[in-house]
Amino acid sequence: MKVLVAACMVTCQFAVAQVVKIDPSSMKKIGSVDERFQSYNVEMVEVTGGRFWRPMDAQSYGLLEEARKRSNAEQVGTDPALFAYRAPIDLSNPRLRKLALALGPAYVRVSGSWANMTYFQDSDAPAPAKPPEGFSGVLTRQQWKGVIDFTNAVDGRIVTNMPTSAGTRDSQGNWTPELSEKWIAFTKSAGGSIAAAEYMNEPTFPGASGQKGYDGKRFAADVKTWKAMMKRVSPETILLGPGGVGEGTVIGKLAGPNMLPTERLLEQTGDAWDVFSYHAYPTASRRCTAGTPFQANPTQGMTDEYLKRTNTAYDFYAALRDKYMPGKPIWLNETAQAACGGDLYAQTFADTFRYLYQLGTLAQAGVQTVMHNTLAASDYGLLDEATYQPRADYWAAILWRRLMGTTVLDAGTVSQKDAYLFAQCTRNHPGAATVLAINAGDSPLKIRLPAGEAFTLSAAGTDSRIVMLNGKILAVAANGDLPPMTGQKRRPTEIVVAPKAILFYVAEARNSVCKR
Repeated sequence: MKVLVAACMVTCQFAVAQVVKIDPSSMKKIGSVDERFQSYNVEMVEVTGGRFWRPMDAQSYGLLEEARKRSNAEQVGTDPALFAYRAPIDLSNPRLRKLALALGPAYVRVSGSWANMTYFQDSDAPAPAKPPEGFSGVLTRQQWKGVIDFTNAVDGRIVTNMPTSAGTRDSQGNWTPELSEKWIAFTKSAGGSIAAAEYMNEPTFPGASGQKGYDGKRFAADVKTWKAMMKRVSPETILLGPGGVGEGTVIGKLAGPNMLPTERLLEQTGDAWDVFSYHAYPTASRRCTAGTPFQANPTQGMTDEYLKRTNTAYDFYAALRDKYMPGKPIWLNETAQAACGGDLYAQTFADTFRYLYQLGTLAQAGVQTVMHNTLAASDYGLLDEATYQPRADYWAAILWRRLMGTTVLDAGTVSQKDAYLFAQCTRNHPGAATVLAINAGDSPLKIRLPAGEAFTLSAAGTDSRIVMLNGKILAVAANGDLPPMTGQKRRPTEIVVAPKAILFYVAEARNSVCKR
């Protein structure tokens, strides 16, 4: 019955007072984004195997309560009980590769806090039972060759960061490049390349990767050494930085004195990179916020305030970019529904509104690429980590990849509460423009559009993990083949976007900007 109601929500007519008139043929170009704008992360600990965030099942919620009793609020996210061992991911899995290829071209960022502390074993010997001193994990040649083969197979390009933990430092605490040089040399010999790299994952939290007493001066000295090494051994690699996280949102308030501010880093480094990079989450998972005022709340996940945390984080970091790296491109290298592995509602249709709002608004702002955390690990993965079944955000990602090109258009605004409009030239369809209408509110949104094709995403409820396209349930075949995802042909018409539904509309706009 719920499915029938949801289908009616997509196609039935509602009495709506206001009609939003959209003319895609006259929309002006306001910017452009990278061909790999929509990208994703594969955590380094997935590749090596190791302890990562425990899935948020009923057992985990019990562990959270126990952790809260043992620790003060600021330490809950580090409790060992919240982590579980995972075996290395099989990047040769045909189903995984087929589903990832559908998202290409993309940057594949193999990184994370674990990467800071990973030792690259430059031999064909098996990984040791225990990592060398100063490291917490070991990356073998075979595992890294698997990453190279995977990215080549799925139209991906590798993004990463260097090992920076105590094992890479000399007796004075200076970072040494020898291990990274061996890693880069092997990458090239194995048929790969590193498209872009940060020096360290999230230097705003150096303590997370074992850096004690780390400050802006030490970071600047390390970056200078790293940059000289990269220019010598991998000059084609785009240098990204500083790569901070947590500022401009509630996460910064949660971190308190444990954070090393990005501006303190930039005061020492100045304009040291090719691209300004940052990481951003609108909130943190209950793994890290249980018992605090910042505990993730599924009821807030579609509110205007929550969605616009994306804008707040961007504004914070863009202001630093303008001050210290004026004119440089800006990338968002890591983001998802919630830091610390995501919460359960990251798997549901509720998070699809955040996912698409974030892509739409950051494209308008000029961010060149947005890397979702993760492809297939923990609760914020686009795919279930055990079965590789698509979650709700994956279907939105497929439509974005197929329909949204690199030219960003001015879609105008809508005054209706909790409704948002975005537009870009249609991918591989000269002259056409795709309008994205997100209705996170409780009232229908009525839009007048020219002839085109309608792709409406909906669900029986925002807590559902089953997504429908034009009223039909989306599911992949056993071999990973995607279902037909065709639009509904429409003449010039008024379309109702139901409450809690999302519309992609490919308009035959004959927009001169989109013919180029």
